Amino acid sequence: MNDTFNIMQFLKSAVASGASDEHLIVGQPPHIRKNGFIKKTNMAPLTKEDLDKSILEIAPTAIRDEILTRCDVDFMYEIKGCSRFRINYNRQLGMPGLVIRNIAFNIPELKDLSLPDILHTFVEQQNGIILVTGPTGSGKSTTIASLINQINTTSAKHIVTIEDPIEYVYGCKKSIVTQRQVGVDTNSFSDGIKYALRQDPDVIFIGEIRDKETMEAALKASETGHLVLSTLHTNDAVQTINRIVNMFEESNRFLIRRQLSETLRATIAQKLIYSEMDQKRYPACEIMVVTSTIKDYINKDNTEEIYELLRDNTVDNMISMNTSLALLTDRGCISEEEALANSNDEAELEKIFRGVYQGTKAYYE
Repeated sequence: MNDTFNIMQFLKSAVASGASDEHLIVGQPPHIRKNGFIKKTNMAPLTKEDLDKSILEIAPTAIRDEILTRCDVDFMYEIKGCSRFRINYNRQLGMPGLVIRNIAFNIPELKDLSLPDILHTFVEQQNGIILVTGPTGSGKSTTIASLINQINTTSAKHIVTIEDPIEYVYGCKKSIVTQRQVGVDTNSFSDGIKYALRQDPDVIFIGEIRDKETMEAALKASETGHLVLSTLHTNDAVQTINRIVNMFEESNRFLIRRQLSETLRATIAQKLIYSEMDQKRYPACEIMVVTSTIKDYINKDNTEEIYELLRDNTVDNMISMNTSLALLTDRGCISEEEALANSNDEAELEKIFRGVYQGTKAYYE
């Protein structure tokens, strides 16, 4: 057994190094993710005994006796004065493994995240749905946490969060915050939303919309006068709308489009773009504000028209992902090559760099 591996010391060291994630696999040295890239440490390869011992050290008491016989478990762990950790215990080829995400104690303010100012106004909505989307590791959880923290700091409301597991912890400030964990405090996301409606909420945060039942409950909550915040693993506004509609049977999609057009307030699609020059990541984001025109597009299933509106709209504080990437390039944060590597439409972004962008700089500001 590798007696030198200590999970506590390793996690403290990883946090101090600026890592966002840690990967522990039998037969491999510990790996960390920093600035979006996986890096191998110079530590000794881990044994099964190392992993088993580490898991039993950090697993909650309620599941400690059974965790080694299960295949997949998510839970939280905290090292005081260091960080919280969202931990996924998994098995591969019969061997245990851990993937760990670091969750800071301090929730950053929106202004510290270099995101568009319009996000401040989104949380002033009294009802409807706001979705933050993007791939894993794109900063969705941090953005949502900052939005919730702004409400908590500035408004006297009741905020209910439903997560699996709970990530950021909010103390009650001007608002009351009730945090519920799926599997511990409620049976499922959809149950959590249903019973939250009986708990006098103003704002409901759903950790992730994964299925039709959760989406139905979220739509109902937003229709009954609540502001719903949630995340989806989609890359842009059009994909987000299509993903939601396609959760439902074809016979119901017309009604879902109508329901969505009335309740959706905005989508924020995020990416974190690594700058080789600055050795750090910058957020690029597509912002869709649901105007009367976009409502009409959703209703009529003309979602492809939405992207054209995002690209060309300079009035409603909307921005396309390519526009955001072009802005980061113009400000010297990232190179053109880095922008193109992260674009969903390289041809359009190249045109922006060659012509439209250069000729209409004010359009992007």
